Amino acid sequence: MENFHYSCEESIAFYSFTFQPSYKYDHGLRFVMHSSIGVHCNLNLLGLVIPLDLYSVIRNGREILLQAFNWESRKHDWWRNLEKKVPDMAKSGITSAWLPPPTNSFSPEGYLPQNLYSLNSSYGSEALLKDLLKKMKQYNIRPMADIVINHRVGTTQGHGGKYNRYDWIPLSWDERAVTSCTGGLGNRSTGDNFNGVPNIDHTQDFVRKDLIGWLKWLRYTVGFQDFRFDFARGYSAKYVKEYIEGAKPIFTVGEYWDSCNYKGTYLDYNQDSHRQRIINWIDGTGQLSTAFDFTTKGILQEAVKGQLWRLRDAQGKPPGVMGWWPSRAVTFLDNHDTGSTQGYAYILTHPGIPSIFYDHFYDWGSAMHDQIVKLINVRKEQDIQSRSSIRILEAKANLYAAIIGEKLCMKIGGDSWCPTGSEWKLVAHGHQYAVWHK
Repeated sequence: MENFHYSCEESIAFYSFTFQPSYKYDHGLRFVMHSSIGVHCNLNLLGLVIPLDLYSVIRNGREILLQAFNWESRKHDWWRNLEKKVPDMAKSGITSAWLPPPTNSFSPEGYLPQNLYSLNSSYGSEALLKDLLKKMKQYNIRPMADIVINHRVGTTQGHGGKYNRYDWIPLSWDERAVTSCTGGLGNRSTGDNFNGVPNIDHTQDFVRKDLIGWLKWLRYTVGFQDFRFDFARGYSAKYVKEYIEGAKPIFTVGEYWDSCNYKGTYLDYNQDSHRQRIINWIDGTGQLSTAFDFTTKGILQEAVKGQLWRLRDAQGKPPGVMGWWPSRAVTFLDNHDTGSTQGYAYILTHPGIPSIFYDHFYDWGSAMHDQIVKLINVRKEQDIQSRSSIRILEAKANLYAAIIGEKLCMKIGGDSWCPTGSEWKLVAHGHQYAVWHK
């Protein structure tokens, strides 16, 4: 018998447990416990324990994320810049803003950390960061910390002449904290290597204890509320689960990235194995974390080039993680996506948890900003959330159309199309997209 993967999707009306072969998410046996007939759902079923305080935001499913930086942000007095934009973020409906790594780093972008307890970075001083977090709290926007704990640059040379010790700074680990495959005296990595820098050995009890202490400090002393786990392929998802349970962020998302399936340079239509790998990672976190939907992102950036047929899989569902596990799928667009108006019309009307890129929102002009805000407003007014139902009506080269929930309809692509029935009213439109509601 094949291994069976399970999920817990919760709504107000019922708890649903889905059992299916590991290679496919929404396939196989379905067992639904209806509270209306007095059957109580035990969250300990199959050993699944989901603390409600860690699950409430995922259960609600109404998040709008903003990636609040780009690769050049360090050059622009970033904490001050963002503080000025907080009122607009709140007015626009942003609920969580992912900030760049806030700690001392060997690289100015923040992704080669060294002293994790120093909050003076190329983005600004500790004082400016705390001013920003205070402003975000006033406007009810949750700050998301970028958690870079797969690797860490050493301060001094140790075993083998490698910079694999962390003397004279907080978390002053020795070579045991570095995996044996990246020059340390620890165990082998539980994930993929990040080359060129010491990778942290998460199997070590003292390492995990120290990291949980640091995450708690970010959460309760500094004031971050959400976490984004960088390079999540680098260490086992079970440690992400431990870190979430230890620090109790309100919302988390993991960057479990690998390449989509290609034949040469041609993107395969079927990306089931790609999205299954992301789903397996989410499962490994105890289902406590969401993950960036790299499958949808990869498909969408090809689909808007006259291949919109890609947006319906062989089962008639969306082809990314969104189509199999929407409450854990953070949807986003390629940073340089020229089809971004169509892309936002897609992710902001669809199930999943949409994330907006800073440049598209603030650097591509007021018209782009206002179109995105309009789509956010439509999503909120029609109460579209991560688990909303979807019925795909058209998926051909230059036309994609779908009904989401019961009262929202959208299309993207160059072909002319509108829903049948006088009850549908046009509520938003732009270059090759339109949205209607009842």
